[in-house]
Formats: sequence, C-alpha cells, structure tokens
Amino acid sequence: MDPVLILQFMDNDGPAYLGTWLQRCGIASEVRLATASRGFPACIEGYSALAVLGGSMSANDGLPFLRTAQSLIEQAMQRDIPVLGHCLGGQLMARTLGAAVAASPAPEVGWHSMECVSSALTQDWFGPAATHMVFQWHYEAFDLPAGSLRLAASRHCPNQAFALGPHLALQFHVEVDAAKVELWLSQHDGQYERSQREHDSVHPPSRIRQDTTRCLLAQTRLADWVYARWGSNAGLISP
Repeated sequence: MDPVLILQFMDNDGPAYLGTWLQRCGIASEVRLATASRGFPACIEGYSALAVLGGSMSANDGLPFLRTAQSLIEQAMQRDIPVLGHCLGGQLMARTLGAAVAASPAPEVGWHSMECVSSALTQDWFGPAATHMVFQWHYEAFDLPAGSLRLAASRHCPNQAFALGPHLALQFHVEVDAAKVELWLSQHDGQYERSQREHDSVHPPSRIRQDTTRCLLAQTRLADWVYARWGSNAGLISP
C-alpha cells in the first residue's frame, strides 16, 4: 500500500494525533516539511491519500510552497485520492476549488461548540452527535466551493467543514493532542494577544488549558471517526 502524504507547513505543527492514529492502524505515512531542503513533492503519484496540516500563514500569501500544496490537492482530487485538510489545509482546499478565503466573521481560538448539519453525509463524517466541542485557532475562514456540502457551523464561523466526494475540509484542528496545544500556547503570538482583548471568541491560555483537560478526549473520539472515514475512502482500512 502506498503511504499517506502529510504536508506540514511549520516546524511546530506536526501531525500530532493524526500521526498517532496512522501508526496505531499500521498505515505508512511520509511527512514533508515545507521549509526543509526536500520540501513538498511535485507530484501526488505514489501516495494513497493526502493530509494537509495547519499553519500561521494565510492561504492567500504568495509563498511558493502554498501553491505547490494547492497543486498536490488538485492532482489528488483529479485522481480521487482522498484529501483531508486541517484549518489552513481546509482553506487551501477551498481556494483550490475556486472559493474565497478571507477574514473570519470572528476569529476563534480555543474550544468552541460546533453544530452539525442534519444529514446522512454529516453523520458519515462526524458520527451521530449533533454538536461537538472542537479546538480552533484561526483568524481567516473559507467560503464553500461550488458543488461541496457544508457539514457544520459554529456561532462565530458559519463554515466549519465541507465535503466533496471523498474529500473533507475542516476549519478546526481535530488533530491536536495535549502536547500540541501546550506548544502553541507557550509561544509568543502578538496577533493572539491582541485578539484576546478584541474578541470573546479568542480565549486566554488559562481557559484553553482547562477546556483541553475537559474536551480533548471527546475530540479524540471524533478524530478517530473522521480519520476512519477518510482512511476507508482511500482503501487504507475496512469501512
């Protein structure tokens, strides 16, 4: 079986729980870091699925590796190789499909309730629960591409996920584990500090740590469900 390709944009934004899940399922993966000497591959051939992680840059920035990521997303979609985007990754999927990425109606940082659209497709991707507490860290958000189906919304951001065939774009970070949350909180981020003063949707570190203790296990179960559906679409595991 060909490995899963994981696109990582920043040194501190590794696969986290996605990597744990792949390893537990015995699925081979290859992580490629945008800023490393090898960078991203030019071609999707030889990979069974594509996962695109998050990053602090905008999907609209003129960074060459963002356009390479979009090229890989487009190649994968043309070949029905399942694509899964986390936050920036979901925004790049939307942009590749012709939808806009712009400032979120309100930024979201911390744990927020997400309301699922009532549909069989939503249950296929997210399970039977109507709401989920999910981890957010974004200042921009995607519009819905033509032909896609919106799966979820939050109070501050109406487009939390869309599906198109075997592909899923997420605005939230279903891949985080406790170590990744703590790493992000430990770093100086001027935009985060300013946004805390301006938006109640941007939570302070103390609240995020408390909510992580309370909410992470349930999101991990959601991640298991999401990754299983994506993996079964790619033929990596049995449906």
